[in-house]
Amino acid sequence: MNRYFLYLCFDGSRYHGWQIQPNGITVQEEIEKGLSVLLRSKTEIVGAGRTDAGVHAHIMTAHFDTENEIDESALCYKLNRFLPQDISIKKIEKVDNDLHARFSATSRTYHYYVHTGKDPFVRAYSWATGYSLDFTQMNIAAQTLIKTADFAAFCKSGSDVKTTFCTIKEACWIEIGEGRWCFRITANRFLRNMVRSIVGTLIEVGRGRMSVSQFEDVVKSRKRTNAGESMPANALFLEDVKY
Repeated sequence: MNRYFLYLCFDGSRYHGWQIQPNGITVQEEIEKGLSVLLRSKTEIVGAGRTDAGVHAHIMTAHFDTENEIDESALCYKLNRFLPQDISIKKIEKVDNDLHARFSATSRTYHYYVHTGKDPFVRAYSWATGYSLDFTQMNIAAQTLIKTADFAAFCKSGSDVKTTFCTIKEACWIEIGEGRWCFRITANRFLRNMVRSIVGTLIEVGRGRMSVSQFEDVVKSRKRTNAGESMPANALFLEDVKY
């Protein structure tokens, strides 16, 4: 058996997330459909993570197994011709059979984009705030996350997870242009809805409706009801996956 890695990106606007579901079209479904046709056998893929509905990826990795040796460049070309315009395969390469797209990943990085004021050219992929935000205080609060182990306060209620423990390696707000900001967060793993609920709570700090110490109390409480709202999915991108 041969294992191959896919390196891809996608616009998640019209998808019900990455993972195959019975009630909506997903990115995984589209890719598996294409591979199964081109390889002439049912082919399943395993992704590095499970992005929610509407979330995008500048880079996503996935693997699939096949008994045959394949021409990676030719398959990449044909698969891109098969797939819709909002999914792009950047590279396909053969890897060791023990390399797993999900379990071998050491870290994942997400970006959440925010812009102040009205901007018709970024609105589809960034959240617009109609009020000023104190990004200095938001960055101070974000440092709490690096010292935190249990992120139950930011896990979607009812999620079926064995543990809510994660290791955050980086969490900061970066100014990327006039009136444009990006929240960058890197961790070994993420819980469902975790990044968007963290951003929503940091926005409360930025608006002056929550102090840094209160943010710390929210984290310690381990209660999702104490955290801020979950932010819209259209501004969230899976930015990188490391192995």
